[in-house]
Amino acid sequence: MDAILNTAQSWLTDFFDPAVKKEIQHLIENDTEELKDRFYKNMEFGTGGMRGVMGVGTNRINKYTLGKSTQGLSNYLKKTYGDKDVKVVIAYDCRNNSDTLAKTVAEVLSANGIKVFLFSSLRTTPELSFAVRHLKCHAGIVLTASHNPPEYNGYKVYWTDGGQIVPPQDGEIISEINSLAYEDIHFEAKKELIELIDTKVDEAFIEASVANGSFNAHGKDDFKIVFTSLHGTSITAIPEVLKRAGYKNVTIIEEQAVPNGNFPTVKSPNPEEPEALSMAIEKAEEIGADMVVGTDPDSDRLGIAVRNLDGKMEIVNGNQAMIMMTKFLLEQQKQKGFKGNEFIATTIVSTPMMEVMAKAYGVEFKTALTGFKWIGKMIKDYPESQFLGGGEESFGYMVGDFVRDKDAVTSTLLACEIAAQAKANGSSFYKELIDCYVDYGFYKEHLISITKKGISGAEEIKQMLKDFKENPVQSVAGSKVEWIEDYNTSIAKNVLTGEERPIDIPKSNVLIYETEDGTRIAARPSGTEPKVKFYISTNAELDEAENFEKVSAELETKIQTILSELNVG
Repeated sequence: MDAILNTAQSWLTDFFDPAVKKEIQHLIENDTEELKDRFYKNMEFGTGGMRGVMGVGTNRINKYTLGKSTQGLSNYLKKTYGDKDVKVVIAYDCRNNSDTLAKTVAEVLSANGIKVFLFSSLRTTPELSFAVRHLKCHAGIVLTASHNPPEYNGYKVYWTDGGQIVPPQDGEIISEINSLAYEDIHFEAKKELIELIDTKVDEAFIEASVANGSFNAHGKDDFKIVFTSLHGTSITAIPEVLKRAGYKNVTIIEEQAVPNGNFPTVKSPNPEEPEALSMAIEKAEEIGADMVVGTDPDSDRLGIAVRNLDGKMEIVNGNQAMIMMTKFLLEQQKQKGFKGNEFIATTIVSTPMMEVMAKAYGVEFKTALTGFKWIGKMIKDYPESQFLGGGEESFGYMVGDFVRDKDAVTSTLLACEIAAQAKANGSSFYKELIDCYVDYGFYKEHLISITKKGISGAEEIKQMLKDFKENPVQSVAGSKVEWIEDYNTSIAKNVLTGEERPIDIPKSNVLIYETEDGTRIAARPSGTEPKVKFYISTNAELDEAENFEKVSAELETKIQTILSELNVG
């Protein structure tokens, strides 16, 4: 506790604002537990950059923690690019304080002699990724906490290619940040270096989104969409993109169309949570819509609901949406003719069905750690290859490479193209998903997230993963475990034969069990939230579409058995 108190008292100097000092003094005198949580560690970069609860302290998002990160980034950019005129573009989302924090970040960059393009109001994360290359910038920053609760905010850094920072840049930037004291931050803005941007970049991004996501689908006049931005940034882009692509029957949920960092109409602004789309689904049932689309606050994730075999709106999960979009892009490329350098990509905790589909089309399949920065890195590392599309189970997808992060704007248009064309052909999005299961095998996945907050929570998560590794599961739902993939040691071991093979992916705290029947269980801590996640994938043959409900029920029973065996349900 002495070290925590010393750190807190270091924020009582004249460098810090009077209101900050007053709040810290109050915590020192009245709330030891809260003081500990705010100062027991420094806010760190995770898989999605820097994300946390807003407030005073080293373990909070505030002008000083973001200022220190920005000062470190400024130092790194100047070391990397020397005498060049360094340029950085900044965007921010709808969250409370995002606009003022973005202004602070712009001021610190400018104080270091760096040219800043700052969006004049909230914009989507995919537009920020696009703007990095469009404006020929050396880096980009977006202020967002994605789908986290209202008290959160965050900071993601993008590199010259428009993708999030990856090794070695991330480690080198973190070293720069860690070498600084808060007193090293330059807050005195050079206002002449800060330029506000808006409609010109918007226009270029919207044009590119339509060009990459539109495939001249038929039946648009007869296709009804309900769209919700869940109080976030996608309201600035998706309605216009759909309009320009020819969709006229778009109903916007007005109660959720106004950006609001308190997200007043939902428990969580996360399209992974069924409740988040409930208002839009209710409207869709009322007006007889064909599809519901909802996006998270910074518009990189999208949730989709379509009519199932009974005609009711049903949410498709991230794996299912990814399968449908990838299948469509593969089919489009097949019609043009494969050149032999195409690839699709996903993450190690997403559905194995992606690899099966890649083999069926004869294209290369690449897999990465969780987080779209790794898919962006693939595009950068293999410039001779053509990235068609790829995604992850957590409701993210990327169409082509004009944006180098998950992109709910273009993906929304692509999903609508698939569904409108299917309806025009007398089918549906849902029926064509079932056809995919017939063609490539029925893969059914399930995710369990367990939240553990604070210092004790971090220790509990660490212990859970340690137990999962040190007490290996020997069988799952009656099938023997065959392979254990340990991404911390970069070794996959066949526990039945003793065979070992290297894992050619950066080290990460992930453990995956695979059984003889292809069932997979992955465990990993979240990189951006106080959670441990368990990913379950099961599969079975589906000989004909008519047996879909029966096989689906069998796989669901298997998943429930696995949850019971693991005691994590």
